[in-house]
Amino acid sequence: METTPHFDHDVLARRAYIDPAWCERIIRAPLRREQQADGRIRFWGLVSEFGNRVFRVLTLEDGETVLTAFPDRNFRLSR
Repeated sequence: METTPHFDHDVLARRAYIDPAWCERIIRAPLRREQQADGRIRFWGLVSEFGNRVFRVLTLEDGETVLTAFPDRNFRLSR
């Protein structure tokens, strides 16, 4: 899994609780995957280590380079 400088320096600085291994796990086995109009890809997955909360991971067009990740309070599986 690759990461962007934004993820390394900004996202992890603001959300130090995020384990990059969670992002990799979500990308490999997402609950849901959706491509945006700009080509970036959204992945959602459960993180049991964080109270079974759903996280959203946004990657670049390659589907492997992580741009950002955060808990997604608005996720609904029935979308």
